[in-house]
Amino acid sequence: MSSAPTNPWGRVDDDGNVYVKTTDGERLIGQWPGGDPVEAMALYVRRFEGLEVEVDLLEKRLESGTVSPDDAAKAVTKVRSQLVDAQAMGDLDSLVTRLDALQPAIDKQREERKVERAAKVAEAATEKTRIAEAAEKIAAGTDWKAGADKLRALLDEWKALPRLSKSADDELWHRFSSARTTYTRRRKSHFGEQSTLRDAAKVVKERLITEAEALSTSTEWGPTAGKYRDLMTEWKKAGSAPRNVEDKLWKRFRAAQDAFFTARDEANSLLDAEYEVNADKKLEILAEAEKLLPIKNVDAARKAWLDIADRWEAAGKVPRAKIGEFEAKIRTIEQAVKDATETQWKKTDPEKSARADDMIGKLQRAIDEVSAKIAAAEAKGDAKKVKDLTADLESKQAFLAMAQKAQADFS
Repeated sequence: MSSAPTNPWGRVDDDGNVYVKTTDGERLIGQWPGGDPVEAMALYVRRFEGLEVEVDLLEKRLESGTVSPDDAAKAVTKVRSQLVDAQAMGDLDSLVTRLDALQPAIDKQREERKVERAAKVAEAATEKTRIAEAAEKIAAGTDWKAGADKLRALLDEWKALPRLSKSADDELWHRFSSARTTYTRRRKSHFGEQSTLRDAAKVVKERLITEAEALSTSTEWGPTAGKYRDLMTEWKKAGSAPRNVEDKLWKRFRAAQDAFFTARDEANSLLDAEYEVNADKKLEILAEAEKLLPIKNVDAARKAWLDIADRWEAAGKVPRAKIGEFEAKIRTIEQAVKDATETQWKKTDPEKSARADDMIGKLQRAIDEVSAKIAAAEAKGDAKKVKDLTADLESKQAFLAMAQKAQADFS
């Protein structure tokens, strides 16, 4: 047998008994009868080293924070129980001392985690209150499109937060859940009402389409265009029909409008072509009228103007694009004659009263003729001609008023 090996923390006697030394004295930890004492001691030293590794690892994990205080405490208890009757050779007392030294660190980390948990709970309470308030705000609003998505996002936020005390968590959850229920109920009611309104709008728009299609072949351009404007106003007031029919209804309504207005534009184009002849005549009359300016002989200019005005009216309509230009030019000449006549009347002596009488008679006859033309145009429903004749009538009536004033002055 090999000579007995030496170790400061234990021995193997001649009978193969293996002892470890502790502060309480030697303790029998095993037997190795008939075996090599060196191998026996090596075995028990390796067991000690295994325990030492566990203590080392526990110290490092606790220091690095990779183990919770509760798990660390359980590990200390486990290793300590292994050390009580450990069949290992080494400084077992030092391992116990090292385990004892871990307790303050465990207590410190437990307190830190308690404070950290309290802070997280407080933060969670703030966040859950915010979530509940946000949900209540959404529930009180009318954001029917984005509101549901926002509430789902708030629910995900809620789930990610730690629980509070049961009473606090239940109270906030009740607020949040109630807000979601209220919003869902109101949203459902809203879309139910919208569905009813859309169905009603569909009925109204179908009626408007029937009316629009009936008007599409009308040739009463002015009155029918006005009716289409009224139909469009009703269409807008009706609101939206169900999405699956709204576009179809609009296409039918617009098609009826387009048919009418296309026909009207074509008719107007034909009229404009016919009116070009009238425009040529009026250009000649306008050139003649412009020669009256500047007015030197008021009586001659006034007499010429009355003839020009009659021929201007008789020449008929011009294309729509030229109406404004022609009317502006002829009215300028008319105003010049009117101003010159008024100025002369202011200077006329009583001997010219007879002329005023004659002028009044002519103007009155001209007014009567224009009035008759207006009546005829009204009977035909020609609003444009009525408007033009009315402007001419007002001009003649203004001349008449001036003539009557001059006559009064001569009296």
